[in-house]
Amino acid sequence: MTNQQFLAEIGRLDKILFAFALKLTRNYEDAQDLVQETKLRAYKHRDKFTLGTNFKSWSTTIMRNAYINRYRKQKNRKHVNAPVENFLYAVENKAATANGGEANIHFQELKSKLGLINEIYRVPFLMFYRGYEYKEISVHLGIPVGTVKSRIFLARKKLKAVIGERPVAV
Repeated sequence: MTNQQFLAEIGRLDKILFAFALKLTRNYEDAQDLVQETKLRAYKHRDKFTLGTNFKSWSTTIMRNAYINRYRKQKNRKHVNAPVENFLYAVENKAATANGGEANIHFQELKSKLGLINEIYRVPFLMFYRGYEYKEISVHLGIPVGTVKSRIFLARKKLKAVIGERPVAV
């Protein structure tokens, strides 16, 4: 397809393409963008159009695929419709000092729950939590490394059961 043929065909479809784009996007500006993108893609791939076939169907298929691709991209992105100034507090709060208060509360709660777990599971779990490696725990307790791993796994499992489902703070 030559440039002249392509321009003549796409010119005949301007209103049809815009109406279809408006139906897909339901927004005037987005429809204009979609028509522009469709024309660009169709022009870029005009050599793939087979003469004698339906040009309208070919170009509307290009439009539909462009719309679907754009929709998928937008669906995966998070949009914020607020001014950037509203989020500066997250960056500028340099006067605050970090402390371990929240972590201490969580650890105290964890310790109280650990008291409910059998000692053969609790001791390897606490040693691992404090930074000991499996081999070090194995040597200290005089048990095989595989048993250490198993007991730590079971301790986690039992701890999850003891803690249960808690609401997550937002």
